[in-house]
Amino acid sequence: MPKLPGISHATAVRVFMKLGFRIAREGKHTVMSDGRRRLTIPRYNAINAFTMADIARDAGVTPEQFRELV
Repeated sequence: MPKLPGISHATAVRVFMKLGFRIAREGKHTVMSDGRRRLTIPRYNAINAFTMADIARDAGVTPEQFRELV
């Protein structure tokens, strides 16, 4: 079971902006970048917990750090 909750698209974007990521482009997915890494966040009503855990891992964030920022 993942250690992260499923959250909304807007909340995920807000958390990653706090971590220094910026929106590169938007469409069916939002693509964010910090200059070194690129994240693709689906624009679903609620992003499932497993997908959110994978995106956070790609950003280099532990589940505890991510949960604190939500």
